[in-house]
Amino acid sequence: MIKCITFDLDDTLWAVDPVIVEANKTLYSWLSENAELFVKCYQLRDFEHLKCKALEHFPEIGHSVTLIRLKQLEMGLLDAGYPPEQAEALAHQAFEVFIEARNQVELFEHARTMLEQLKQAGYLIGALSNGNADVNRVGLGDLFDFALNADGVGKEKPHPLMFERMLHENHLRPEQVIHIGDNPHHDIAGAKNAGLWTIWVNLAQLEWPEGDPADHSVTCLSDIPDKVADIAVLSDHRATL
Repeated sequence: MIKCITFDLDDTLWAVDPVIVEANKTLYSWLSENAELFVKCYQLRDFEHLKCKALEHFPEIGHSVTLIRLKQLEMGLLDAGYPPEQAEALAHQAFEVFIEARNQVELFEHARTMLEQLKQAGYLIGALSNGNADVNRVGLGDLFDFALNADGVGKEKPHPLMFERMLHENHLRPEQVIHIGDNPHHDIAGAKNAGLWTIWVNLAQLEWPEGDPADHSVTCLSDIPDKVADIAVLSDHRATL
């Protein structure tokens, strides 16, 4: 019996790239007003270089987009000439500006309606994300029962830890959960390896890459409730065998 539906967030319920572009612009604008030394040394396009530098120096934080962002800001501020204590404080202030903008998302068509349908059907709804979007801040908190991300878990999908944590905390078995996401590796392979059912969100109508395919795929979010129902029937049938 299917009891829970989990969702990836970025590029599953909204497009993430335009959100990050705008969030970086908002961040750089704030730095222009509050960290003059930084903008004398770095342009907007240099955020990617600073990210690579942070990962080179601190590879252990590679799972956490939040820690990467904080470190790239702090290292840039230090290089620009701010003393360590001020650089750390400015980095945290700047991050709060960024994360507020990062949660200003535009949902894909049918996203909210689809979630409402699943919620009304009685499913437990969860988020499993490698990113740091917040379901409450993006305006979906009323539709999600729980949310886990790589920041909190310490590992990013497809590592099994996030799936295992979700199962343990919600007293679920793998065969009771459907995971839905856009990434064939992080979402589909990760969830299948953890024993979950899977639905691939393929809005761009791409060819499936090599590897075990998802149990179902959709090219429109409005199709998800029907695919969930199909899996639920199959799950119930298998349980009676």
